[in-house]
Amino acid sequence: MAVSISHLGYRKLSRVIFEWQAADRASLLALFILLEVSSHWLWCLFVWWRQDIYGSYVNMDVLYPLWIGLTLMVLFFSWMVSRLSPIRKDTDSLYKWQAIIVTLYSLYIAVVILVMGHSSLVAGVSLVGGAMLGMMLIRRRYVWKAFLGHIVLIFLVTLVPYFGLTIPNLRQMTMSSFPLDGYSYLTYSEMTSIENAISASIFKNGILSWETFNQLRLSSAFFWRTTHIYMALPKAIFIIYMFRTLLLILDNSKAEIMQYANQDELTQLKSRRYGLTQMQQALLAMGDKQDFSVILLDLDWFKNINDNYGHDVGDQVLSEVAQTLLKSLSEESIVSRYGGEEFLIVLPDTQHDSAMTIAKQLRQDIAQHVIKSDDGMDFNITASIGVYTLTHEERARIQSEYRALALEESSQPLAETQKYRRQEADINKARTDKASTQKESSQKTRAQKRISHRRKRAATEILKAQLPSDICQRLICIADKALYEAKDRGRNQVVSANAVLAAEKDKIAVLYATS
Repeated sequence: MAVSISHLGYRKLSRVIFEWQAADRASLLALFILLEVSSHWLWCLFVWWRQDIYGSYVNMDVLYPLWIGLTLMVLFFSWMVSRLSPIRKDTDSLYKWQAIIVTLYSLYIAVVILVMGHSSLVAGVSLVGGAMLGMMLIRRRYVWKAFLGHIVLIFLVTLVPYFGLTIPNLRQMTMSSFPLDGYSYLTYSEMTSIENAISASIFKNGILSWETFNQLRLSSAFFWRTTHIYMALPKAIFIIYMFRTLLLILDNSKAEIMQYANQDELTQLKSRRYGLTQMQQALLAMGDKQDFSVILLDLDWFKNINDNYGHDVGDQVLSEVAQTLLKSLSEESIVSRYGGEEFLIVLPDTQHDSAMTIAKQLRQDIAQHVIKSDDGMDFNITASIGVYTLTHEERARIQSEYRALALEESSQPLAETQKYRRQEADINKARTDKASTQKESSQKTRAQKRISHRRKRAATEILKAQLPSDICQRLICIADKALYEAKDRGRNQVVSANAVLAAEKDKIAVLYATS
């Protein structure tokens, strides 16, 4: 893949992180570096062209070597992003070329930071932005080491002037009103303060008029500030754009992950996990006088369909049955693929008679639906269905029992505290030395923490006063028993778990007994 400016488009850029090969990402980073170095090269050209005006602000003895270095950098990175790039021709040494890119760019940024002033806007954007951009495109270990090296360099540059050493710097000022015999190293903040004072001195009453604007345009402060903006702002904007794109990629990836996690790919219904989650949420949101119904549906003789017609036809059956369910049910219903050929249907605020009517209609719709295979063979399929309705009276009873159980558990820490106090009294009598005292103190602290944690947990459960955490599985288990009863009766039937349980004395109490 040839890297060019056209790859900076949003759609292309959004696929860089996940779809491009490592060599192409490295070439793209080389292209970014080339654009930045080229802009700096043009700045040197502009200063050289107008050196009669800006020569007093720029140290030309430093500018010329910097310009030569920029030219070499432009040539090298132009070669890197060309079709003859060694990264694409020698994939075995990809990491070596990535290290070369990082090393050259790090040295270049170090020089720019030194000659522009290590506390300038350019230094901040180059240090942080360059590292973040590099970590997106090439091996992060190299970029991290280069970033740490820059931090060390900043500390060294800060301390060097205090040892009497002078660092070459592009910034210079010709001043006759200050007792400065020659060039001395000044930090960016100190030099800015002097430049502000000089700039302010050319205005009358602190007011900028059109007559004095030209003086400001030619002042050192304005020149260097616009230079920093020119070198730093485009790069900052581009890096923010890159990370905005990266966040969009992450958002889209998150949406896709959530879709795959929450949706069954074949049937487009809710997945089992997501269906159970929504079932639990719907159950907890039910009103005091509302019933809650569950339907468990299983296709009859589905294995024979896979054996006789193939798994492709089996997948077709599952998909068409799923669409039949969606068409026959309301939007309030929660429909999910519970297993291979099993479907779970949750009907909030639905009484048992209504749930049975819906289940019978579903059985009829599935039986009447004709499956048309690609080989021209048409056939029908049937389903066995189990229905269970948790009435509001039964739900209130379970909730009351659960609350009582939580209260009983909350009283256990009190008994444990009393037991601990008795043990503590025995320990105090048996205490013989300092070492045993420290050990007992540690045991006391751990016991107090355990008691406090259990009290908080029990209090939280009582305040919630919700149903048991496994209530959904209990309801499905009851509906599943009715489903197997339907299969035992010959399949293609709807069986009510409520009717089956009513015929067996005390079965409901046994099913919800807490251990």
